[in-house]
Amino acid sequence: MNLETPDGAPIGIVLDAMGGDFSPRNEVEGALEAIRMTNGRFRVVLAGAREEIEKELDRLGARDNPSIEIAQASQVIGMEDEPVAGLRQKKDSSIVKGFNLVRDGAASAFVSAGNTGAVMSGATLLLGRIPGVSRPTIGSQFPRPDGGFTLVFDVGATVDSKAIHLKEYAIMGSIYAEQILGVVRPSVGLLSVGEERSKGNELVFEASPLLERAGINFIGNVEGRDVLKSTVDVIVCDGFVGNVMLKLAESVVPALKERIKKYAEQGIWSKVKAGITASVLKASLKDFDYQEHGGVPLLGVKGVTIIGHGRSTPKAIRNMLLKAEEMVRKRVVECITKSLEPPMPF
Repeated sequence: MNLETPDGAPIGIVLDAMGGDFSPRNEVEGALEAIRMTNGRFRVVLAGAREEIEKELDRLGARDNPSIEIAQASQVIGMEDEPVAGLRQKKDSSIVKGFNLVRDGAASAFVSAGNTGAVMSGATLLLGRIPGVSRPTIGSQFPRPDGGFTLVFDVGATVDSKAIHLKEYAIMGSIYAEQILGVVRPSVGLLSVGEERSKGNELVFEASPLLERAGINFIGNVEGRDVLKSTVDVIVCDGFVGNVMLKLAESVVPALKERIKKYAEQGIWSKVKAGITASVLKASLKDFDYQEHGGVPLLGVKGVTIIGHGRSTPKAIRNMLLKAEEMVRKRVVECITKSLEPPMPF
């Protein structure tokens, strides 16, 4: 994967222009925001229906933007499509077209707010897994009191996991924490129902000794409360638990906003106090907003892949593109590949 094209042009990131709930409007706006913010440091390849994309570019007066390219794709894998069947039946879809560009070296990363299952399946089938990775993983970052983040892997790439998968998640998550968050020797915890070695289920008991021998900074079992504390950098768990945790976290801010809104309806003074509280809450919980982080990385495949919410706003799309660029420049895929290489025989 090259950081720039042979003629020295900026790296290319493919954006699935047809994937989100508000495509291609939000995708085009987000791409232009990213380009403006970085002064065209990378080019964005919009994969999708050329006519619809050009209509949005015309609306924004950006038809001739030199950092924007269009890769025509006549089909769309919708949210209702079965992932693998969609990939096979819609070979001219924006997702398939995008991954083919990355696979063939025409771009360095793929970003989508479309069908999550199709994106994960496409990355695995079209890009291929990194040697030594039996299952790719997606991770999410949770804010903590010290201003840093706790990374959780897996948050939904695979519902069921085996002990060996958790070991792989831990290694890949450690590398991501080092390269993207700048954490030196990140600590890794195994999510359980208690810190004691004697507590946990069969998966925890099987995974613990593997993590101890994985060559990472494994600190043992951690609990759910540690996700939002400053006690551990990376937490590994199966995708079922991780996804429930992620969806619960995503519901916190909207629920608090609704409670404040209802409180404000009680009278004028309640409205004044609610207004003050809302502004403080917005600033304090900014890091919980998915838009600030864009999407989640899919680790374990031969190419940078970022997956976003179907309802992603232009701001979220912008931040997904910035995250993809950062992963390319910091060579996260190459670092994971090197870390999982088998030792040379003597």
